[in-house]
Parts: sequence; C-alpha cells; structure tokens
Amino acid sequence: MRGRPAGWTRFGTNRSLGGMPVEALRLTTRGRGLVEITPAVARAVADAGVDTGLCTVFVRHTSASLVIQENADPSAARDLEAFLDRLVPDGDPLYRHVAEGPDDMPSHVRAALTQTSLSIPIVAGRLALGTWQGIWLWEHRRRGHAREVLVAVVAG
Repeated sequence: MRGRPAGWTRFGTNRSLGGMPVEALRLTTRGRGLVEITPAVARAVADAGVDTGLCTVFVRHTSASLVIQENADPSAARDLEAFLDRLVPDGDPLYRHVAEGPDDMPSHVRAALTQTSLSIPIVAGRLALGTWQGIWLWEHRRRGHAREVLVAVVAG
C-alpha cells in the first residue's frame, strides 16, 4: 500500500541518531479499540532504504499500546477488545488513580499488560511479518486522543 493511512501525519524524521532513521507519526484515535498501523510503519521502513535490519515501533503514551495480531478478520480485533474489557473493567473501585475518569487507571493496566514497543525484522527491505500479522495501535481510553508513534530503523 502506498502512502499513509487516513489520519496519519508525518511528524518528522530525525537522522541525527548515528544515522539511524527515526520517523515520528501522529494519529488521533476515535476512542478505545485497535487501529492497524502496518501501512504507515511499512512506509517508514521503505523510506529508510534499509535492506536488512530491525524496525522498532514505540508508542509514547501510558494509556495506549502496540500489538502484532491478525489483520485478516476484523472479528479478531473485536474479540481481543472484549477479552480485555472483561479482564480490566472500567470503574473498578480498587483503583484510586481516576483523575481523568473511570477509564483512567484501567487504560494504564491495559497498556502494562500489552506492549509499548515492538521489534520487527526487516528482510529484503520489508517488514518480515507473517501472512496474517499486522501492527496495531491499541487505544485504551474511551475517548479519542492524539497519539505519537516512533518508528526507528537500524541497518543490519
């Protein structure tokens, strides 16, 4: 897929880190749920021009996370969200950190249970993802938020 998915903006590229390309992407989410970011990450890898190496994807937030999951059947994303809803419900009286509402602390727990960074090998200039694998930003807050994702590419 060429270009960036709707909603993504290129925030900047910093090539001052020892020549390692780092692209910052910005997206405003619509609220809780999974947003596939594979095309944006793949484009950053292509722009880096690295044939073999490693791509690191990092979300700069404590209430959102990243996962590699199935991207062929949308019901997989819905099922993951339903499972996490059951595991970490909003409004649990156990939580004291509720300054931003009943989804405040649960969003941090959800991020702690998943990941804030991913490492994906680059082979022949492309992400070495499996056939049904996609990279997803997982928004854990009920309302939409502006999110920043860094994509760093290291040549191997």
